[in-house]
Amino acid sequence: MKTIGIIILVLVLALAGCSTARRPVLYPNAHLNIVGQQQAEADINACMRAAEASGANANRNEDVAKKTAKAGAVGASTGAVVGAISSSTSAGRGAAIGGAGAATATLVGGAFDASEPTSIYKRFVDQCLQDKGYQPIGWR
Repeated sequence: MKTIGIIILVLVLALAGCSTARRPVLYPNAHLNIVGQQQAEADINACMRAAEASGANANRNEDVAKKTAKAGAVGASTGAVVGAISSSTSAGRGAAIGGAGAATATLVGGAFDASEPTSIYKRFVDQCLQDKGYQPIGWR
């Protein structure tokens, strides 16, 4: 049973790692029509590099780690209560099960969010593109 859980976790994390990074979508305004798609892609890349250099996407991994630790503590507390009430499971075993389950769920969820840029990063890139004459309309 443990082996199946580990295999599933590895597959989920592998799939999360394969996800492509999100990029801004530009409205086809006069500026985009003049410069063309190739120049627009170069400008998008330059704005994304500037956002990274500014630290706009910083602390993404720290946020996942904090959420994982918090979920593990909440899960362990809940598991301990359930274990203490249940006659078939001890409080310690319930805490271990609850903590591990909650922490794993949060970690896997965080892996999916890892490729998602922060809202500050998106706003930075959008502003940079607007300054260059583009009209960003969203991200995908």
